[in-house]
Amino acid sequence: MCCATARFSTVCESAFSGYREVVPRLVHDRITLLLYLQLGVWGFFLYGFGPVVPLLRDEQGVTAAQASLHGTGLAVGIVIAGFIFSPVSRRLGRGPTIWLGLAGVALVIGILWVARPLPVTVGAAVLASVFGSLIVNGVNAALSDHHAAAAPAALSEANATAAFTGVVAPLVVGGFVAAGLGWRAALSLVAVLILVVLLLAARWRVPVPARPVSASVPVGTAPLPRPYWITLILLAATSSIEVCFSLWAVEVLRTHAGMASGPAAASFAAVLAGMFAGRLAAGRVALHVPTVRLLLLSLGLTLAGFAVFWVATAAWLAVTGLFVVGLGMAVQYPLVISLALAAAPGQADRASGLTSYPVAFGFGVAPVILGALADRSGTHTAFLVLPAFIAAAVLLTVWLARVLALPKVGEPHTEIVEQVA
Repeated sequence: MCCATARFSTVCESAFSGYREVVPRLVHDRITLLLYLQLGVWGFFLYGFGPVVPLLRDEQGVTAAQASLHGTGLAVGIVIAGFIFSPVSRRLGRGPTIWLGLAGVALVIGILWVARPLPVTVGAAVLASVFGSLIVNGVNAALSDHHAAAAPAALSEANATAAFTGVVAPLVVGGFVAAGLGWRAALSLVAVLILVVLLLAARWRVPVPARPVSASVPVGTAPLPRPYWITLILLAATSSIEVCFSLWAVEVLRTHAGMASGPAAASFAAVLAGMFAGRLAAGRVALHVPTVRLLLLSLGLTLAGFAVFWVATAAWLAVTGLFVVGLGMAVQYPLVISLALAAAPGQADRASGLTSYPVAFGFGVAPVILGALADRSGTHTAFLVLPAFIAAAVLLTVWLARVLALPKVGEPHTEIVEQVA
């Protein structure tokens, strides 16, 4: 048990203990606002690219399966970024790595202006995901180190910013297409946003916080503790929940709630609205509610929303269920990320990079499982795999809480401590 785990104890209180001596304070300084804006720019591109894929399919005259390779490309990019983030951040510095990610996204937009063949656009999706993941991992690590015990709240607010731009981006794409300007012009706004953020950073003169270096253990050499590996498995489970709703909820609205294709697609915005509202609220709630307990509450809310969505045959009720699902899912990614980074004190860059793998696993495997079940029994019935993912996440969260509550030898069992390898 090293002294650095004191921070982990502050952030990762057991689900069975609501006591916290000091409520951490979240300071919205210029560094924090800059990191929020950087993540928000990536959110605009990512959520704007989704509605673009069907338009690309029309341009290229390819099948739906071929067009779905763009999603596969995003997953591949996440894996690549997980491998390169830590060494790139170590060589260039955390701030330059985030700016490299933003510059790379701008480059991808340029490629999409001239690209037409499917292999090129899929390759562009891979590149976008690599550069975008550099942004995400860099922002996560920077916020975790900068805010310490208040990191769960900061990460929730940062992801709320991305969710907000995610709600706006499809509307902008649709508006540009309807006005005859095309989706490429809409995505080009990302380059404008990057320039605006760059000018703000230059005016504010704020550096992204660098990686703290431990005096006793060289960065990147300390073994990552068992709670960290539990959080990675947990992240795969929560990512599976999110991607299944993202890819298949519209189909359930069409086949079970009786909605037409257009309104069903538009109704998915209820999930994004719920996620934005949930992350915005969690920025304050996370300062007062233990992280593990808040995660369990979010999983329960997701299950309740799923139940309403799954049984509903009326469109309004199904959409209400999706909004509740969005509220529940909202905090899962930022909370699990905060737990993972807190479990690796002094190694935020390494720990953040590795979180790419379970996210890619969830996004790559869960839809295949659900799709295979849908081929056999229909999408509505196949959606019952979601409670299984939720139950797995609950069990992993409880397991994590119990690992954190294990006492040291010679200490009473009533005292909450955590074991770090």
